[in-house]
Amino acid sequence: MIIRAILVDDEISNTKNLKALLAKYCPDVEVVAIANTINEAASSIKNNRPNLVFLDIEMGRQTSFDLLKNFETIDFQVIFVTAYNHYGIQAIKHAALDYLLKPIDIDELKSAVEKARKQVSTIAQNLQVEFLVQQLTTKKRLPQKIALAFQNETRYLLISDIVRCEADDTYTVFHLLNEEKITSSKSLREYSDILIPHSFIRTHQSHLINPSYIQSWLKEDGGTLLLTNREKIPVSKPNRERVKNTLAQL
Repeated sequence: MIIRAILVDDEISNTKNLKALLAKYCPDVEVVAIANTINEAASSIKNNRPNLVFLDIEMGRQTSFDLLKNFETIDFQVIFVTAYNHYGIQAIKHAALDYLLKPIDIDELKSAVEKARKQVSTIAQNLQVEFLVQQLTTKKRLPQKIALAFQNETRYLLISDIVRCEADDTYTVFHLLNEEKITSSKSLREYSDILIPHSFIRTHQSHLINPSYIQSWLKEDGGTLLLTNREKIPVSKPNRERVKNTLAQL
């Protein structure tokens, strides 16, 4: 399947470089247009109807998020591209969307394109991007939901319903308030980056805990947390003082 793509970046050299990388490493991606401003991009997307758009995040005084607000329905996949790994990345991670950091890593590019290919073949409407735009436009505070993307669906979880996350090799198991368990293929480290700003506590290399569900600190085994569901979660020695200090501030 040929993927029709549009490249959006305010620096011409960046679009030339990305086009060359796609031609060499992702030959089934056909670049149908290049845009260097938000207005050009909006017009180009409407006229060319691409399957995939590579979006630079920061475009002069505007951002790619301003572009996305032009579309009531988003029926194309998006891969964000940025040189600023702090800008908008939290929101993008909440929506389970792909992004590439400049300079672009070839393996990450191929992985992102492959993921987009699967999404192009299974859905017509990009609800993840619409979720991202909604979060950015309606709330100045941290997003209250997190998206977990799977091959055939995307689950949107209230962060307040997540009791804890547990590493299972390179996967992450979400333990929810209703006792449901959901396994994601992403690592606990990735979800730590998303959830620690929401006050989640990394107690152990394998455990990330929502402090709302911590009942008490047990002295057994050098330090253990008892949760409201009666589960006991270990606190590793390197984390004990930090966890105690965090709990003291709750």
